[in-house]
Amino acid sequence: MNGPADGRRSWLLAIDTATSRVVVAAAALDGKLLGVTTWQAGRTHGAQLLPSIGRLTGEANLRRSRIRGVIVGTGPGAFTGLRVGIATAKALAHELGVPIVGVSTGAALLAASGAPEHGLLLLPAGPNDRLAVRGGTATVLLPGGTEPELGPDDIVIAVDLDDRAPADAAARGETARAGLPAALVRLGAARLAAGDPDDLARLVPDYVSLPRGVERETGEVAWLRDRR
Repeated sequence: MNGPADGRRSWLLAIDTATSRVVVAAAALDGKLLGVTTWQAGRTHGAQLLPSIGRLTGEANLRRSRIRGVIVGTGPGAFTGLRVGIATAKALAHELGVPIVGVSTGAALLAASGAPEHGLLLLPAGPNDRLAVRGGTATVLLPGGTEPELGPDDIVIAVDLDDRAPADAAARGETARAGLPAALVRLGAARLAAGDPDDLARLVPDYVSLPRGVERETGEVAWLRDRR
């Protein structure tokens, strides 16, 4: 947790639930971090997210009424975590009447890694598969033990893959994860300052995989009947 801020100042709230560690951050309007809290998500996204936002607000001496924008990580990430995080961010933005921006968690992790141009981000996509991310949005599914195609300058950054990635890639992933809050708010604050918010209804998660019976359809999720 960073030091206390002025309770009268305007600020931005940032939320990311795409990885195994939830991030809640407060930032000045220029993207400077004012406070951060993180925790191992497990299955507690819904139970801990709002209380953690409340604690961050109190510990950083910030007023919820002074939030001027909401930043939310859009993934790629797991279904449950992203669904809870983005739904919470949307609800807060709607309640407070403030703009919201979605920031690719992949892009933020690559920016935080120090290798945004040559970084290849690896994320879990279920118990066996992995997802390779370039530039934050270009993704390739790697089934089973398939290895990514690497160029001579590529640097592999693995997040949440300690047992399925080389040790040096996992170490770079921890560096990226540590820098995620700052990168997330920096990217989101820049868009808010430029007057480039997202449409609340069209902001959707980028799931690494969907549960059985669910498919993507024109950027949204539609429930399907069980096909036997």
